[in-house]
Formats: sequence, structure tokens, C-alpha cells
Amino acid sequence: MKKILMVSPQLCTGCRICELVCSLSRDGECNPLKSCVRVFKIKEEGIDIPGVCQQCESPLCADVCPVDAISRDPDTGALIIREEICVGCRACSMVCPYGAITMDISKRIMIKCDLCGGDPKCVKFCLTKALVYDRPEVLDTLRQESTLRSLVKPLLKSRETATIKKEKTK
Repeated sequence: MKKILMVSPQLCTGCRICELVCSLSRDGECNPLKSCVRVFKIKEEGIDIPGVCQQCESPLCADVCPVDAISRDPDTGALIIREEICVGCRACSMVCPYGAITMDISKRIMIKCDLCGGDPKCVKFCLTKALVYDRPEVLDTLRQESTLRSLVKPLLKSRETATIKKEKTK
């Protein structure tokens, strides 16, 4: 079974190492503009969210590409932009609901996450494990644990507060 890349926004610290590692492994330079991972800062909520390609089952980006430069890698399941065919028209970028396709200005071609051929570097260097690459069933378990932890946390806090109040009244 193919692996998928999962993002856990609650674990992201906004360090942006994923962006630097991505651009370094793809293009040999630490340049966030050449990264296929983009960390979005949502100031109102005080969170950072790594944005990555979701490798859609029915990819609009591939459907609108006028030169058929986007295809699926049979080994990883990743959607790949073939640089030698891409004309940089940005049609794929305009229809991507995740904003995961950008232009490499220096090469005048579109770029997106290709899962590093099945060994995503962003995952290896994410210290908080906000990015995880594994089989869907493993990720489902991780997601369930994370959800349960977030549900239990307020209960534990209220229990702790009740215990403190009880001790003060003694």
C-alpha cells in the first residue's frame, strides 16, 4: 500500500526547516521560494500550517495541464510535473485547491511536492513530527490518538483545577 504525507498543524512550530530542506534537496540552495512545502502563518489563531500537495485521487492540476506535463508516479503515487514538458502556464496552480503548486521563477516551470521519490526530506528533518509519511492505517491511528489527546486535555485541566479548589477549602 502507498504511503501518504500527513500534516499535524498542532505540532508545527513554524521553524520552516521543512522549506529549507526541500529547496536544498531539490535545487541545491536554501531558498524558501524554491520549496514545495510552504509554511503558512495564521496570525489570528497563532498557528503555523505546513502546506503540501495532497496528491489528489482526481487531480484537477493534471486535467487542466495543456501539455500533459503532470502524471502519477506508479511507485510512490505522487503527482509529478515533468520539467522538460512544463511550459509554465500556471493553469495547474490556478486550480489547485491547496495552493501547493508554485512557479520556480528562475526555471520558468511549475513545481510541487513529488515526495522526494518516496523518501520526503521534510519529514526526516521535522523535529516535532508535524510532517509524517507512512501508510494510511498508521496515520489514522496517529490522528485518532492526537484527537483523543486534544479532547482529554481540557478534562484533565478542569480535574486539576477542581482538585486545587478542593484542597483550598479543607
